[in-house]
Amino acid sequence: EVQLVESGGGLVQAGGSLRLSCAGSGFTYDDYSIGWFRQAPGKGREGVACISASNGPSWYTDSVKGRFGIVRDNAKNIVYLRMENLKPEDTAVYYCAAGDLCGGDMNYGDMNYWGKGTQVTVSS
Repeated sequence: EVQLVESGGGLVQAGGSLRLSCAGSGFTYDDYSIGWFRQAPGKGREGVACISASNGPSWYTDSVKGRFGIVRDNAKNIVYLRMENLKPEDTAVYYCAAGDLCGGDMNYGDMNYWGKGTQVTVSS
C-alpha cells in the first residue's frame, strides 16, 4: 500500500520554527520528486518547495525563500521541510506529494501520490 504521511505541524509564535516530515512507503521513494504544498483557509493550494529525485535540485516559492529549507534522506524515505522565521501568513495545512516534476510548474493534481496533510498555525 502506497503511503505518504506528514508530521511535525503545530502551533508556533511568529518568528518560530518547525520541521515537517514526509515519510513514504509502498513505492520507490527516491525515484520521485517530493513537493510540499499548502492551503490556507479560503485560498487555493499552492506549491511551497520541492526537491528532485535522488537529491537533485530544489525549488522554493518566492515567499519562503531564505526561510524554508528542504532536504531528503532517501535511506529513510523521508523529506524534511525546515521552516524558520515563520509568519502568520504561513498558517495553512501543509501537504506533501510525490511526482515527476519539481519547480514552479508542478501541480498538486498532477502528482502521483499524496499525503493527508498537517496543520501549521502561526500566531502573531
